[in-house]
Amino acid sequence: MNKFLIPVDGSEASVRAVEAAVKAAALINGAELLVINVQPPIVSGNVKRFFSAEVLQEYYQDEGRTALAPVNEYLEKAGVNYETEVVVGPVADTIASYARTKGCSNIFMGTRGLGRITGLVLGSIATKVISLTDTPVTLIK
Repeated sequence: MNKFLIPVDGSEASVRAVEAAVKAAALINGAELLVINVQPPIVSGNVKRFFSAEVLQEYYQDEGRTALAPVNEYLEKAGVNYETEVVVGPVADTIASYARTKGCSNIFMGTRGLGRITGLVLGSIATKVISLTDTPVTLIK
């Protein structure tokens, strides 16, 4: 089965990656889209001292749903088989691990997202994902 993983961060590039994956899925009968948002964990000891694990998990889920919002309506209208999920972890490592665990046949992702480093030709997350996975990666500008 063809499973396409699309990491979404709310950026225009990630929305275009979803659009490209939907077009590719239309060419393959039974293709499934796994759309994820990866929230980097808050590592500050001070934050963890003052907020419970449940509150932090709720924060991650809220932030993830906000990032996924631009693509949810598009995916519904496209009529493709898809799932969305918010996961927490180091972003590039989590994307590569998720693709491996779920048996994804391809990763579609934007070349530059909403990260702190801008102005690079190829985003640092995309570069790291390429180096961490054997799964083919389709980059969308």
